[in-house]
Amino acid sequence: MKRLVLVALGVAVMAGCGIPEEKYNAKEAEAQKYLKQYQDEAATAGDLQKKVAAQQAQIADYKSQLAETAQAKARLEAEKQAMQAQYEQLTAGLKSQIEAGNIQVENLKGKMLVRMSEKILFPSGSARINKEGQAALEQIANSFKTLSGKSVVVSGFTDNVPVNPKTTGYASNWELSTARALSVVKYLQSKEVDPKMLGAAGFGEYHPVATNDTPEGRQQNRRIEIVLAPADSVVQ
Repeated sequence: MKRLVLVALGVAVMAGCGIPEEKYNAKEAEAQKYLKQYQDEAATAGDLQKKVAAQQAQIADYKSQLAETAQAKARLEAEKQAMQAQYEQLTAGLKSQIEAGNIQVENLKGKMLVRMSEKILFPSGSARINKEGQAALEQIANSFKTLSGKSVVVSGFTDNVPVNPKTTGYASNWELSTARALSVVKYLQSKEVDPKMLGAAGFGEYHPVATNDTPEGRQQNRRIEIVLAPADSVVQ
């Protein structure tokens, strides 16, 4: 810029001192060239500043994303450890029923499944929970009642043998499976499990885990499943 000013001054001096026109024009052209060069360099500097600012903003965004990812991983690890502790507590409390094959407990990805045989919960064709079932559900309630931010969905299932409406009071396996799931939900609520976490569903005979062609298979299909999962995994 200093050089540009000096050149401009030189052009002015030459113009006032009778310097030949061609020299004046040459100096004026030189001044214009330096002016153009200065303007180009200033524009380039402005572009570079914008690029630097954009890069810095992107870096800040990446740092924020990395921090959020780290927090999410930490939460998942904490939830995983909590679920494992829950699993160990529950399996310890239900050890005898698990060993007898009446209850299965599975720790799945972010969820825990408790599968309970009909025979330890209900009389045939009934939704009334018996004493053995109450004892098992009390262990489950003790494990669940301190939880928050979870969902506990109880599902009822039957075999494919039609119920007798006259003796059971239920029109179909749909009604029986739903009534059983509701009985379990109400019992868990009575044992201080937060009702906001609880839900019930009846699936009748349509989700077997074994064949319905044998007594053993039908017995496996007559069951209650309790799924413990994060609350946000349930459709609202």
